[in-house]
Formats: sequence, C-alpha cells, structure tokens
Amino acid sequence: MLKKYADKDYYYIVNNILNNNEFRKIDNCSHHGISRLEHCVRVSYYSYLITKYLGLDYEKTARAALLHDFFIGDNSSKLKSFFNHSKIALENSDNLFILSDKERDIINTHMFPVNINKIPKYMESWVVSFVDKASCIYEGSLTVSRCFKFKLQNAMVISIFLIGRFL
Repeated sequence: MLKKYADKDYYYIVNNILNNNEFRKIDNCSHHGISRLEHCVRVSYYSYLITKYLGLDYEKTARAALLHDFFIGDNSSKLKSFFNHSKIALENSDNLFILSDKERDIINTHMFPVNINKIPKYMESWVVSFVDKASCIYEGSLTVSRCFKFKLQNAMVISIFLIGRFL
C-alpha cells in the first residue's frame, strides 16, 4: 500500500510517524471500506503534492494530514466519532509528536464544513480538508464498485461525478 506513493522526500518527512507503533494501530481500524492508515496516507500524500506544487508548507501538511484521523476505534458510534474524532486525533498526535500551530490547525479543522465551528486558518488546512473529502468520495466509490462488481475505472468515474456535483 505505501509503496505506490514512491517519493523519497515524502517518506523522509513522515517516516517517524509511520514507524511509530502507537500510530500504526490505525492500520487495524476500518475506515471508508479500507484501513484508516491507508486513508491517512492517501490524504497525506496528495495534500503533500498539492501544497508542494502551490509553494506552501508541504512538510507540515504531510505530517498533519497523516495524523488527521489518528484515533483508535471501530466507528461503532459513527455520528459521535464523525464530529469528535478531530479533537481526539489532535490529542493523540500532541501526546506523541511535537506539533506546530499550523499542524494543530490542519488536524483540528479537517472536518470543515461538516464541523462549521472549526474554520481553517491556513491554506494548508483548506487543502487537507478538500483532499480528505475527495478521498472519502473515492474510497466510498471503491467500496460501492466492489459491492456491485464494477471495475476500478467505474469507481473513478463515480468519484469524479460526485466531486463535480459539490464544486
């Protein structure tokens, strides 16, 4: 899973997080039909690429995006975790890693506009929030395609259609 994001600079930035035993526990948590670790890496890597292209702080973005869903649990209370998980992810991240204010903001506000009370302060936070939503749509469409035996191309078409409807 991680090898498909072959970028040495990216791995140098996030390596200490990816090798943390406590953080790796999210690989056992289901999230949008995949592991939460796979979701976090996807959001982190694409946020990293976008912010690097835009000349923004791609290092802090990559780290914080990787940590954005760092909570252990099975989503059994989906509604509660839907609104509270960013706070839990921030607490977990703060306990294990040294975070900047920007990284804290990225983690804490990634659920905007779902959580309207937490408005992103930084452009990097906006990028992660958008990439997270796009990833959720993509991952959800993959799950749907597996249920109905669509091909991967069809999952991508469904994703593009759904993302286009929100723009």
